[in-house]
This record gives sequence, structure tokens and C-alpha cells, in this order.
Amino acid sequence: MQQRDQQVFSYLYDHYAPALNAVIYRMVEDRELSEDLLQDAFVKIWNNFNSYDKTKGRLFTWMINLTRNLTIDTLRSKSYKKQSKISADENAVSNVKDSSTGIEKFDAVGLTKHLSNLKPDQKTIIDLAYFNGFTQDEISKQLDIPLGTVKTKMRSAILELRNYLK
Repeated sequence: MQQRDQQVFSYLYDHYAPALNAVIYRMVEDRELSEDLLQDAFVKIWNNFNSYDKTKGRLFTWMINLTRNLTIDTLRSKSYKKQSKISADENAVSNVKDSSTGIEKFDAVGLTKHLSNLKPDQKTIIDLAYFNGFTQDEISKQLDIPLGTVKTKMRSAILELRNYLK
């Protein structure tokens, strides 16, 4: 990628586009917008690849964070903000089904099946942060829990998901 090899870029696109599109689609719930944002994300990946530092994390983590941040920036720039209320017992993550429609067909890394293994409060926080674009501070206010608790629960959920994906 640093040598601007288009074959390497094509490989990255072929292998990571479905997973990145799943994250985008989950946040915007609009197929056309998610495809546009996916294209923008890969342009940004191509243009900013020199900023990737392999000592700080995996390539996929860098790509997904870049994509998620781009999506959040886009949603905020259009004054698009989800104002959904969270039900006390269930949320969107726990309602994910094993069908080949919607978000599931983009789940190339199999993340959705592992989300069901998380505790309900962890699922809620991951759903808000990664699929709805909330910041940790917004999650704290939305759930009426301390910011430190949000950070701790998010970190433990991410570590747990990381173990499932090994």
C-alpha cells in the first residue's frame, strides 16, 4: 500500500469492504448512503495509508476506526443524529438475526454472532458507540451512568470480542 500498489488495494477492498460496509450500514441504515460512505472510506484509506502505524494496532482496526469516524463526521455534518430511545430490555444488537438480509449479509468477519455472547449492558454500549455513532460522553448521558463506567464496560466488551475473533 505504501508503494501505491493497486493490486494490494484491490485485495484490501475485496476482503474488507463487506465488514466495513456492515459497520457503516448499521450506523446509517441507508444502503445508498452506506455505499457512498464506503467508497469515501476507501479513498481516505488510500490517501492516508502513510499514517497507519502497525506498532499501534492491526490494519483492520485502523481501517474500521477510520471508516467509523468518517461515518460519524458525515452524520454530524448533515445534522443527522439518531434520537432513538433505548428500551430497558433489548436493543438493535440483541435483535440481530442469522439471515442473509440487511446487516448480516455484510458481516464478513462474523462479528454479529459474537455480540450475543456479551452481557446486555455491554451490548448496549457497543451498539450505541459502534453502530449508532454515539461518543462515550453521549452514551453516559443517554444511559445515565458515569463516564468511567462507560469506558470500563466498553473496554471489557472490546477485549471479550477480540478473544472471540482470535
